[in-house]
Amino acid sequence: MKKLIYAITFILLNFSNNVFAEETHCNEFKKFSMEFFKCKGNLLKDKSISVGQNIVKNTKDYQEKEWYSEKKKLENAKKKVNEVKKKVLEK
Repeated sequence: MKKLIYAITFILLNFSNNVFAEETHCNEFKKFSMEFFKCKGNLLKDKSISVGQNIVKNTKDYQEKEWYSEKKKLENAKKKVNEVKKKVLEK
């Protein structure tokens, strides 16, 4: 039983280390070195891209939610126009 607990603990600790290893820490570089500025620039770029994507996604979701009823009205009007058009063409 103890071996199982140790094995599970070991696996969980290794997994959490891999997750944290992907984070970029710029503190390991000297403050005014090129590597430090590249690291900070990449972090800033990644953050701004993700924020921009979130804004676009939120805007699209809001528009779909707010315009849903108006879209339905337009679709119903198109169906009615097509029905009238068919009736007129049949006569």
